[in-house]
Amino acid sequence: MRPLFRRIALFMVAAVLGGCAMIPPEPIVTGPLTAEPPSPYAMPLAEPNGSIYQPTAYGNYPLFEDRRPRNVGDIVTIVIQERTNAQKRVATSTERGSGATLGWGAVPTILPGNVSPNQDFNISGSNNMEGEGETRADNLFTGTLTTTVVGVLPNGNLQIAGDKQIAINRGSEYLRFSGVVDPRSISGSNTVPSTQVADAKIEFRSKGVMDEVQTMGWLQRFFLNVSPF
Repeated sequence: MRPLFRRIALFMVAAVLGGCAMIPPEPIVTGPLTAEPPSPYAMPLAEPNGSIYQPTAYGNYPLFEDRRPRNVGDIVTIVIQERTNAQKRVATSTERGSGATLGWGAVPTILPGNVSPNQDFNISGSNNMEGEGETRADNLFTGTLTTTVVGVLPNGNLQIAGDKQIAINRGSEYLRFSGVVDPRSISGSNTVPSTQVADAKIEFRSKGVMDEVQTMGWLQRFFLNVSPF
């Protein structure tokens, strides 16, 4: 009996630890959120030739080139304009009927004598089923976030990423964004709508009191783990 009690005790301990463990939500924005600063040894230095414009110096732009971001470390302001609407309705209706009849017009002689033509029987049945379902989802997310170019693809597209963190009293919120931007879609004010960002990933979460309110208690998680239903 002792091995059985040990197994039960180990199971209860594992269930309690699993119920007490708080699994954080899986992040969808992964990777660096800002560009790494260049090494001071890798930065080209201005040549002491008296020229004001140094095309090879870091941070200088050609004379007739605009100020749109195109290098690692440049910033891009994302105007978040996400709105999704989805609606689905399903209706199902089925009907099925069946019947069978057996009648004795003439009773064969091989049957017992108590079997007569009056012993007819009828079998009938029906099955009806109706189902209807409807679902709808509306999401609206607006805001702005300034990101950093973390990489440049071979075709010139920019890989951007950034986050914004706000802490108020005992709670905090953070917004993270990543994606790929075509430099031609960036406006003169250095902004681009989120609807024109490829592979866009937006993450908005909170920590603190608001997050704890939406988290299931440890006792509820315990019974949820051990419950077979």
